[in-house]
Amino acid sequence: MKYTGVTARGIVSPMFKQGDDLVSIACDTILEASRREGFPIEDEDIIGITESVVARTFGNYATCDQIAADLRAKFGGGTLGIVFPILSRNRFSILLRAIAMSCEKLYIQLSYPSDEVGNALLSWDRLDEVGVNPYVDSFDEAGFRRVFGTDTVHPFTGVDYIEFYKSFGDNIELVFSNDPAYILNYSQNVLCCDIHTRRRTQRILQRRGANKVLALDEILTESVNGSGYNPEFGLLGSNMATEHSVKLFPRDAQPVVDGLAQRIFEKTGKKVEVLIYGDGCFKDPVGGIWEFADPVVSPAFTPRLSGTPNELKMKYLADNQLQNLTSAEMADAMRREIKQKEQDLVGKMTAQGTTPRRYIDLIGSLCDLVSGSGDRGTPIIYIKGYFTNYASE
Repeated sequence: MKYTGVTARGIVSPMFKQGDDLVSIACDTILEASRREGFPIEDEDIIGITESVVARTFGNYATCDQIAADLRAKFGGGTLGIVFPILSRNRFSILLRAIAMSCEKLYIQLSYPSDEVGNALLSWDRLDEVGVNPYVDSFDEAGFRRVFGTDTVHPFTGVDYIEFYKSFGDNIELVFSNDPAYILNYSQNVLCCDIHTRRRTQRILQRRGANKVLALDEILTESVNGSGYNPEFGLLGSNMATEHSVKLFPRDAQPVVDGLAQRIFEKTGKKVEVLIYGDGCFKDPVGGIWEFADPVVSPAFTPRLSGTPNELKMKYLADNQLQNLTSAEMADAMRREIKQKEQDLVGKMTAQGTTPRRYIDLIGSLCDLVSGSGDRGTPIIYIKGYFTNYASE
């Protein structure tokens, strides 16, 4: 029998730079790690590569001037409203600098008590204390401060995002509401800056008579004055590169995963799977932050990673059908149950609690947790045993 299940290794890698042959370097690095660390390359192993190095090697960057030029061309450069930006120095501050540069007057509508991914301006307890209903109550900045005061410092970063976002231009005013249409009191041209709820926000604003409504994925969908671009996601998924530029979410990533899988096969004869991963989709239980500011977990992956797991709940079987067996008998019966399981377990009691999330979301989140976002230096993740189970030999 097997004595290990899923294992994930962070692969310490060279520093990738613009113009590098990512496929070649990644392949050589993995094979060298395999040789030195003593793990074999096998069929159905999985390789994850962080989106950051894909975008960097492709040189997919844009400056504030280039972003502002696209915004002016699309909105006209007068008064502009933006709704529901997340509270993030890394993710949004440079975009805000560019947006403020693009227009004469900018109104920023923040959701409260937190943004879309859980970054808090206030606590729910604070709302209860003052008797505010965030589903119906809206404020300008003066009204917001009268009710809540100045205690709006983010608990993790120590930043007051109200003051921080105002610092990006003398033409900026902030308002606070969870009703997308509230911004129409200030501007008929609106840029939706939310991520996963952007289509609903656009739809509401369009139905309420807004003049022009675009989302971040409709900005920089093609090169502007020599910029990078992303035809599918635009500015969504971008990260701060410098104080005046961002690195965009990678485009044309499918050839990278296909090319790396092919290169590994040529070198080893093994058919591995490859995905590009960004933010994992998980929630911090202390800060309440849903760590998912990218538009998708994985923008590119090999075909085997499509779909969802089809798994039995071993705990349920052990506590019910198999509870009167000895440990050895239970193990044998469990393996038989797994080998004979139905091809589609959705709705079955024996699968309860095994939420059928997509492989790419599960594996991409695993990769993100292993690699981290700091100084580990492991932008490549090597995963073994993901498609095995208790009955695998």
